[in-house]
Amino acid sequence: MPYDSSKDKVLKQWKSEETGLVMSINQYADSEPKLQIGPRILKKKDGSDRAPVKAGRLTVEDVLWLYDLIDEVKDEMTDLAGPQ
Repeated sequence: MPYDSSKDKVLKQWKSEETGLVMSINQYADSEPKLQIGPRILKKKDGSDRAPVKAGRLTVEDVLWLYDLIDEVKDEMTDLAGPQ
């Protein structure tokens, strides 16, 4: 079965204004929602967004940002997954 981009959905997304790291909950077709860490969207000198790049290794700032959001992410994923 080939990949169909129309079935790929971003259900919820967060972006760190400090580091540009993006974290999102994604779902393909009717599969279970999954957490994606990355890409990283940095700013140009003029303030506009650069093209997304791989998240790469996480800094302490990235980890602290993720730590602050993890309970919200867990609750959101639990709600999206529905009853088992």
